Amino acid sequence: MKSKGLYALLLIAFFIPGFIHAQYKSSLPEDKWVDSVYKSLSKDQRIAQLIIVRAHSNLKADHVAKVAGDIQKYNIGALCFFQGGPVRQANLTNYYQSLAKTPLMITIDGEYGLGMRLDSVIKFPYQMTIGALSDTSLVYEMGLAVGRQHKRLGVHVNYAPDVDVNNNPNNPVIGFRSFGEDKYKVAAMGVAYMKGMQDAGIMACAKHFPGHGDVAVDSHLDLPVINKTVNQLADLELYPFKEMIRAGVQSIMVGHLFVPSIDPTPHHATSISKSAVDGLLRKQLGFNGLVFTDALEMKGVAKYFPGGTIAVESLIAGNDMLCLPESVPGTIKAVNDAIKKGRLNWNDIEAKVRRVLHAKYNLGLNHPEPVSTEHLTEDLNAETDALREKIAQKALTIVNMVNPDGFRNDFFNLPLKGKKVAYVAFTDGTQTTLAKRLRDDLNADVYYINYNDAIGKGGTVVKKVIDEKYDAVIIGFHNIGLRKGGSNFGISKNALQNWYSLNRQNAVTMVFGNPLSLGNFCTASSLVAAYEDDPVFQNVAADWLLSKFAATGKLPVTVCNWKFGTGMIQKDTQSGFMRPIDDARFAAIDSIAEDGIQKKAYPGCVILAAKDGKIVFHKAFGNFEYDSTHPMQLSSIFDLASVTKVSATTVSVMKLYEEGKIDLKKRLEDYLPWTRKTNKAKLTLEDIILHQAGMVPFIPFYKQTLNPDGTVRNDLYRTTATEGFTTQVARDLYIRNDYKDTIWREILESPVTPPGKEYVYSDNDFWFLGKIVEAITKMPLEEYVQKTFYQPMRMATTGFHPLERFPLDVIVPTEKETHFRNQLIQGTVHDEGSALGGGVAGHAGLFSDAYDLGKLYQMLLNGGELNGQRFLKWETIQYFTAYHSPISRRGYGFDKPEKDNATSHDPYPGKYASPQAYGHTGFTGTCVWVDPRYNILYIFLSNRVYPTRDNPWLSRLSIRGNILDAIYKAEVPNLAN
Repeated sequence: MKSKGLYALLLIAFFIPGFIHAQYKSSLPEDKWVDSVYKSLSKDQRIAQLIIVRAHSNLKADHVAKVAGDIQKYNIGALCFFQGGPVRQANLTNYYQSLAKTPLMITIDGEYGLGMRLDSVIKFPYQMTIGALSDTSLVYEMGLAVGRQHKRLGVHVNYAPDVDVNNNPNNPVIGFRSFGEDKYKVAAMGVAYMKGMQDAGIMACAKHFPGHGDVAVDSHLDLPVINKTVNQLADLELYPFKEMIRAGVQSIMVGHLFVPSIDPTPHHATSISKSAVDGLLRKQLGFNGLVFTDALEMKGVAKYFPGGTIAVESLIAGNDMLCLPESVPGTIKAVNDAIKKGRLNWNDIEAKVRRVLHAKYNLGLNHPEPVSTEHLTEDLNAETDALREKIAQKALTIVNMVNPDGFRNDFFNLPLKGKKVAYVAFTDGTQTTLAKRLRDDLNADVYYINYNDAIGKGGTVVKKVIDEKYDAVIIGFHNIGLRKGGSNFGISKNALQNWYSLNRQNAVTMVFGNPLSLGNFCTASSLVAAYEDDPVFQNVAADWLLSKFAATGKLPVTVCNWKFGTGMIQKDTQSGFMRPIDDARFAAIDSIAEDGIQKKAYPGCVILAAKDGKIVFHKAFGNFEYDSTHPMQLSSIFDLASVTKVSATTVSVMKLYEEGKIDLKKRLEDYLPWTRKTNKAKLTLEDIILHQAGMVPFIPFYKQTLNPDGTVRNDLYRTTATEGFTTQVARDLYIRNDYKDTIWREILESPVTPPGKEYVYSDNDFWFLGKIVEAITKMPLEEYVQKTFYQPMRMATTGFHPLERFPLDVIVPTEKETHFRNQLIQGTVHDEGSALGGGVAGHAGLFSDAYDLGKLYQMLLNGGELNGQRFLKWETIQYFTAYHSPISRRGYGFDKPEKDNATSHDPYPGKYASPQAYGHTGFTGTCVWVDPRYNILYIFLSNRVYPTRDNPWLSRLSIRGNILDAIYKAEVPNLAN
């Protein structure tokens, strides 16, 4: 009878969703809602709000009854769902929510999406697969998709991403769950994944603080020990957490780890250590979000603190939410007892409960809706395969192209079409998608060797393959386990012995699985990491073998002698069978770009051109540095220098202008009252944005921060970020935070000539315009442009402070500076003034790749709209990009062609640019130009200041203008007649 009654309740929940949640829907503002809910709870219920209970949708009625009982009797705060099915979980979520007095926070551990837990839901790629990508744009896209997926199922918190730095290949629990071994990449990928999820309205959770990567014990079974100093932890394990906190992660999960340097108390895991949670995480790192414990049922801590004692220790440590304690009533009793004994107090409990309720409000639980089961599974799977394909393609990594004798393997220069090809699949007996593709597309002969085959049986296949004398042999390792364990990822010794015999110069070995398994193939003549083993990844591998794309992935971990970051990036000119069909119309651009490299105008560049909204040319040339092996990529991120003026500050002014918040006829003092009583107060915004306000062009602020011998002053700088010195100027160089005041004092005290009389291009004009944007919007310039333009346009690489979001090796270096910072400038802004100001200024500091920057200017070219979303009015764009000065060629903010361009002997920016064109150039060797008359967009990004800014050749050779002319000739041929 009990079971029948339960199922009756379930039926009500399933078929009358309109009644669900009605008891706690509210339109109260946040503080009042939190206060109202908190006051409605008894003391025991307040404690219960901090408890997360395990829930499954694949268990029987007694499990459902227990969870329902915990909800009804104790008013617990949250559920953590595990295995089951999507429709069943949706129905149970609706049922459980209908029973709750206070809305339940629904959580799940879905590092690679709901497919990690639920049947019939396709999983997203593992984090280690994602770690092979060279940039973060796809990671953000995946985070957004994962977030939408969770939101569709009524899940509020995803315990992801895992930002453990997996620097121990024998780690039994993290491994494929980590982004890899490079702390910078782990941080950048984690931030991108987190931002995607949180932009979708889901709370992300960085784990496992303070870092679970360098352990050899599974904390599910025992307590791992990490014998590192605090400085060692700060340098490696803590780095991704610091970056996640800076980027706004809303929650963090604390791992069960014994770290004596943080807390030497025996058996005292970080999850129950006040030094770790309240001291290190809260106070030292400044984290103010929600803190979850890892599962308290795990033996790593449960064996030392049984029952409710572990919950008490967790709360004393500073955690907010108790994940999966042994017993709800036992936990409530233990906490009450601790309060009576003075080990805990109600003020701390109240702060934690209110923090949880604020989180619930921000996740929409003040006005929840039931989960609809209509088309649920289809909705959950809608985005997965397309993203899996994109990620599989970008992740595929050429690890090695050298045979055991030390010679370059010719396999990668061998066109496979029309050749005699064999495919040998090592599997557990499963037929493979790759075999079918190669048979169908290349007429390849296919052979299978089972991991369980005797050495002789597999040897028969090997002998036949060798005897047939194939032009190319493709070897695939499939059905590889996720963890090494005692079974070596499932790869048998017999299989490896047969592989040794096949490993010849005309063979490539492709491994479909955990890249740590590549350690079995250290002597491979050619080796490719394909990362995952399903039809999507196998079809991508087939496409690569058929020359449909070039590999760009990089190893996320070190294996054999291949360090993390290894990956032979295929360039069209180096891999014959990968070369795409070139458009002969653009041959002149290739010639101009290559000539610039030969004449050392720049080490490398990226060029993008679009016509009528479609990219017609997008190509990378050269390297990051002269004579280096680090090729320029389409995704390489450049310091845009003064292109910042139009790409951040001007577009912000345009938006505020059309909203009626800025009047260009008003004066500086109208928006910045602190300029009153200075010679800048009466300057009009119009004169300022036209560079005719009479300000000096440049102030060398940095000189006053140096000693007479050229070294930096010890009273102003530190080599590490310390209290009061967190403004990064370059690598290992931080200036006093209040030095920004000195910069502004110098600007305010600088001379001014009569405004409106002379055109003088000045950075100081845009220092002020950036400040005006901040004054009006009440937010930093970088935040305003991200929220208003870059984020909704999915401009993943565009922004300030690139090192907070990307690994160093994707950011193009600028100058080997010798007059100020005395180092190679890479990842921090080249402009000295912007650097001293914290890397963000109205005139410089923006970084981007060409593709993302192109989105912003395509929006302008489209009249203010991109992908169906309007950002600016057509009239605003027309107004700002027109000529506005009788004494210069300037528009408002934008540069323009010379007014006599058609007859000039030195046309600018190019011979064919129409009077409607607008754009800007940058000191580091950049430019962007838009021509509405011909619907052309042009972006040129280079690092012409490497190794020195004293390099005139980019301008002397007129490279940027000549390339622009070549684009016009190709796309508007009548102009050349």
